Amino acid sequence: MLIDSHCHLEYKGLVEDQAGVIARAREAGIGGFLNISTRQREWDQVIATAARETNVWASVGIHPHEADAHADLGATALLEAAAHPKVVAIGETGLDYYYDHSDRETQQGLFRTHIGVARETGLPLIVHTRDAEDDTARILAEEMEQGAFPALIHCFTASAHFAQLVLDLGLYISLSGIVTFKNAKDLQEVAAKLPAGRILVETDAPFLAPIPHRGQTCEPAFTADTARFVAKLRGEDPAELAENTTRNFFELFSKAKLSEVAP
Repeated sequence: MLIDSHCHLEYKGLVEDQAGVIARAREAGIGGFLNISTRQREWDQVIATAARETNVWASVGIHPHEADAHADLGATALLEAAAHPKVVAIGETGLDYYYDHSDRETQQGLFRTHIGVARETGLPLIVHTRDAEDDTARILAEEMEQGAFPALIHCFTASAHFAQLVLDLGLYISLSGIVTFKNAKDLQEVAAKLPAGRILVETDAPFLAPIPHRGQTCEPAFTADTARFVAKLRGEDPAELAENTTRNFFELFSKAKLSEVAP
């Protein structure tokens, strides 16, 4: 069994046939899904899907692209939403300096707000970072000094140096379909060396479909393709990688509980 540790089941391309998307994933061996929110207005829908569907869990958070629109969001709103039994994570949050859709200081302030909620609740922080390695590492290190919190870097595409920094802070690292891309040689080198106890897999569906599905709408079922590629990259049996990444998921997202083993 595999877990898609990061997908957007409410996004266009998936939500129109959400039941079919989940069914196809289960047929492909995907036994659980972490349904990620990026804006406050999505929280109710993301949570409702998790409440309705077996082995689907939810996150609550604000993507850095949306920071300007949520500049006044305080910890209270996140804490209240995180109390739901199917909410198992805070995020995604973080820093994105590639697009700069939101002011950088606002992104950083909201990132720290999410970290405080992760620390208070014990729920893992899901971190998005793009072209912002230095500030992401600095803020994570500064905040860890104020009190530890669980976290992972989702859709990892950063440097080996950054990987070691976050591993040293106790974070997990999640690999998406990007690792299968032909131009991702540096990422593949990092993925091959990640500790077996700190690695997760994801799709970020409906984005970033892995080879051999490039150009298609990405679905959680494609977690299996990424996992097979990563297993080969690491010289591991696919069953071993599935066992390790699933165990890591439940160690990190300890609030998530399997209602039944699916498929």
